[in-house]
Amino acid sequence: MTKLSVVVPCYNEEAVIDSFDLEIRKVLDSLPVEYEVCYVDDGSRDGTLSKLRKLAEVNPEQTRYVSFSRNFGKEAGMLAGLREATGDAVVIMDADLQHPPELIGKMLDLYGLGHDQIIARRNREGDKKVRSALSSLYYRAVNRWVDVELTDGVGDFRMLSRPAVDALLSLQEYNRFSKGLFSWIGFDTITFDYQNAQREAGETKWKFGSLLNYAMDGLISFNNRPLRLAIWMGAALTAVGALYTLWIIIQALTTGVTTPGYVTLVAIIVGLGGVQMSMLGLIGEYIGRIYYETKRRPHFLVKESHGVDVDAK
Repeated sequence: MTKLSVVVPCYNEEAVIDSFDLEIRKVLDSLPVEYEVCYVDDGSRDGTLSKLRKLAEVNPEQTRYVSFSRNFGKEAGMLAGLREATGDAVVIMDADLQHPPELIGKMLDLYGLGHDQIIARRNREGDKKVRSALSSLYYRAVNRWVDVELTDGVGDFRMLSRPAVDALLSLQEYNRFSKGLFSWIGFDTITFDYQNAQREAGETKWKFGSLLNYAMDGLISFNNRPLRLAIWMGAALTAVGALYTLWIIIQALTTGVTTPGYVTLVAIIVGLGGVQMSMLGLIGEYIGRIYYETKRRPHFLVKESHGVDVDAK
């Protein structure tokens, strides 16, 4: 019999965690699998950890959890959950019930056909038009730059085979961007669509600033093309400057008209200054990531756990 692990990162999900656990167990009890639910408390400030303790008391054999010493982010939460999971197949999903538990049965059927990644792609119905348009624009733009393919509507909700999980765990980089890593490892992948669901309770943890930073992570984590763009931009500006200087010299020699120097100088200084600051910021972003990689700090620190011994490296 297949053993299925369900990995559930949680951050301040006190209001919904009981409902989620009830729904997920209804689904899993109806499937021909042995299962475990692996919760990861990402340093919640509400009563999420207390709820997980009670769930573990009620179902000690099928409930496992780890609790971080502070909030390390969802990427660390997913990594801890994958390390925690012991199943032949692993499902990653959120606790807010926007990822419908009933889709696990369909995933399991597709897993039985030999697929290693079974991805649930949500449609954009119900999303605000502005957010939907910005998301679509982001994916079109970023796929021109990154070395992996990112798809609009595809998130973390998926089932992974044990070989796919082991491949992800073999990637030890500190700055993790799981959307890209899922695509990078490859394996036999299939995708199906599902209706977007509204959050059952609580509020989203993804504010505009968080989404913007996450988008930047995706752009920088999987390519060095922005650095090459800086090289070509520098070369282009040098060529433009040389041509402009040549034009001024020719105009002075042929017509005797000289261009006022201060206007040209101010324009050049402002333009080049802006470009240089942007490029320095870009280079600094890459250097900062190298800095964090070389420190080799653990991805997370575990404060408390039940039924698991998770390595924090």
